[in-house]
Amino acid sequence: MVFGDDERYCTQKLPMTTKMFDLSGKVALVTGAAQGMGRAMALALAEAGAHLMLVDRNEARAHETAIAVKEMGRSAFVAQCDVSDPAQIRELFVRHDRAFGRIDFLGNVAGDGILGAPETISLEDVERCWRNLVLGRFCACQEAGRRMLAAGGGSIVNIGSLASISSLGRGHIAYSMAMGAVAQMTRELSTEWAGRGVRVNAILPAQVVNPGLEHRMAENPALREKFLSGIPAGRLGHPDDIRGLAVFLASDASSWITGTLIPMDGGNLSMNAGGSLRYPGKNLQP
Repeated sequence: MVFGDDERYCTQKLPMTTKMFDLSGKVALVTGAAQGMGRAMALALAEAGAHLMLVDRNEARAHETAIAVKEMGRSAFVAQCDVSDPAQIRELFVRHDRAFGRIDFLGNVAGDGILGAPETISLEDVERCWRNLVLGRFCACQEAGRRMLAAGGGSIVNIGSLASISSLGRGHIAYSMAMGAVAQMTRELSTEWAGRGVRVNAILPAQVVNPGLEHRMAENPALREKFLSGIPAGRLGHPDDIRGLAVFLASDASSWITGTLIPMDGGNLSMNAGGSLRYPGKNLQP
């Protein structure tokens, strides 16, 4: 039910302006900030006014992101970190405390997946995938969450995947198990923390072009057409597609949104497994 401007139900009236998305003075920590969605997220947050801790294994590329952030007039610090190692993550947050003394937003982006057929993939690779995508994300959530709870508020975004809620096949068993855990972690953290001011949401991308995906498609050119056949929008994702969602979820514009799993997929999830982008013929019924 929508009550519009009925003052019986409206406790607060906010102008529908860019002020709702203003992050001026906010502090964000983004992992995977050297390239792809992490870099795009960081630059969008900075454009909206946030100061940044930029985290990546590739310190040199993260410094390139920092230069772009500073050119917008924001503060930016760079930290090298392997997100599969909890000790490094804890040290990262100590460095963040020294640099900023607060955290308003965490973008949990970094983490490598590992492909392998379920009948042959090694348990070591399964564990490595889990450490990259689940343990590291949870450790970062825990560290950020403690600080946000003490401050009385904050927002966390975990990057999941459509594999968080649907199966992909093609050797994604370890990746899909891990991303499924990310989805449930997001829901559980939201349920635990929402009443204390900390929101936790997840973005679930379909295929977003990055160097790793480009390499896979170069090795197997049929993959691109396979991916596109399931995306009604007719194109693969671009890292910049995350910019608006990131700012929205970091800002007061999403103050009553938590525990959500938001597809970013060009319509992939909505199209069922038998769907087709091309009508097969006028004599065939749906």
